[in-house]
Amino acid sequence: MVFADLLFIFIFLPVCLFCYFFTKNLTIRNIVLIVFSLIFYAWGEPVWVILLVLSSAVDYFAGRIIGTLKNVPAKNAKDKSKFNARAKGVLTAAIAINIGILVLFKYSGFITETINFLTGLALPVPEFRLPIGISFYTFQTMSYSIGVYSGKVNVQKSFYRFLMYVTLFPQLIAGPIVRYEDVEAEINYRVSTLDDISTGIHRFVVGLAKKVIFANAAGKLAEQYLDGNLTVLSVSGAWFGIFMFAIQIFFDFSGYSDMAIGMGRIFGFKFKENFNYPYISRSITEFWRRWHISLSSFFRDYVYIPLGGNRKHQYLNLLVVWFLTGLWHGASWNFVLWGLYFFIFICIERLFLHKLFEKLPKCLNFIGNIYSLLVILVGWQLFYFEDFSKLTTHLKIMFFIGDAPVADAALGVVFYNNLFWIIAAVICCTPVTVLFDKFIQKHPKLETPAMPVKTLLYVSIFLVSIVLLVGQSYNPFLYWRF
Repeated sequence: MVFADLLFIFIFLPVCLFCYFFTKNLTIRNIVLIVFSLIFYAWGEPVWVILLVLSSAVDYFAGRIIGTLKNVPAKNAKDKSKFNARAKGVLTAAIAINIGILVLFKYSGFITETINFLTGLALPVPEFRLPIGISFYTFQTMSYSIGVYSGKVNVQKSFYRFLMYVTLFPQLIAGPIVRYEDVEAEINYRVSTLDDISTGIHRFVVGLAKKVIFANAAGKLAEQYLDGNLTVLSVSGAWFGIFMFAIQIFFDFSGYSDMAIGMGRIFGFKFKENFNYPYISRSITEFWRRWHISLSSFFRDYVYIPLGGNRKHQYLNLLVVWFLTGLWHGASWNFVLWGLYFFIFICIERLFLHKLFEKLPKCLNFIGNIYSLLVILVGWQLFYFEDFSKLTTHLKIMFFIGDAPVADAALGVVFYNNLFWIIAAVICCTPVTVLFDKFIQKHPKLETPAMPVKTLLYVSIFLVSIVLLVGQSYNPFLYWRF
């Protein structure tokens, strides 16, 4: 895994950039991105390249047909209604095929196991190796056909351009979910300025550092306290373990998103932000406006609002959204429970808690932060433990149910040895860099001397990340399995 990462950073990416910028012809540049994206995907999953291209073809042709039906001159309202109905039928078929493929590869085993458990049957459980990134690119292709039907995007007549959008390697396997409408103009025309390239490189370095310096180290500590013998775990050890997992999953996923946004920017694409310092939230509602923004906004726009949104059956609509949000993350009941867990708190906030927090004086705003962090940390247990017996055991230990010791000496040593790293990780969960940039903008005289300092800092961070990457074998990407 580490060798593959180094190969990507020092060979694959530079060669791709060279081939891309060697020509100014957009057609050739798009072909370069397609070729390198397919090589990148085939590197991990050669056989599923066919599925990726097939999924792209379904929505490409659906978009062409829908666009034709929408633009057929109608003699009267009846004809227009007939063509719209046909277009809607094509869209429904395309969505059904996409969801069907996703269900087949991701959920067929889960569904079969559930049927066997509920009925006592012994149906054979399908065993498919999950295609990397299928949950991400399936949503992206659907966003195109839905966009064409709703009139938000124009029909893309070039298949290779549409394939380039779907397979674009920076965001292919772990997001963010890039909707077609957000990059439609850049697919057809884009330029990469020196500012784009500089900004993109800086963003990539930040993402790499998040992954290597924070996520990997936090993951090793989390495994130590969450995957071991829970019967000997202390209360403080249980809290420390889930806190480390919270650090790991944030820096892992936001780090990959940063790298994807950075690489996209180098190529001239301006992807939307996917994380906005979620751990500073003062409510769970706010947390989900800041965490995995591309997913939460996708379910909001394509599920929640079409079901009626806040206008009718609000809480039923929320239930559907959060059931699907949990299920999207994995074919296991713990993920469904995780989604429903957040549904409960969002409902509570809508019913009364949000109004209660609004009445608090500003000096007590920290209460909302503490409440949110507590709910989030408990929620991460539902996300982490697929084994319900381990989940209940860990929860009992955290909340002093049983005879687990409150603290242990070994944890004190671990905490002391990692104290400065923990402080740095917590600080980097806050918008300290944003505040620094705003401070510089307000004091233009500091901008010139700050530039070489920032450049030196980015170079140092990159070198430290590479050294750590070479020196460790633990380097998982959590969201590859989604």
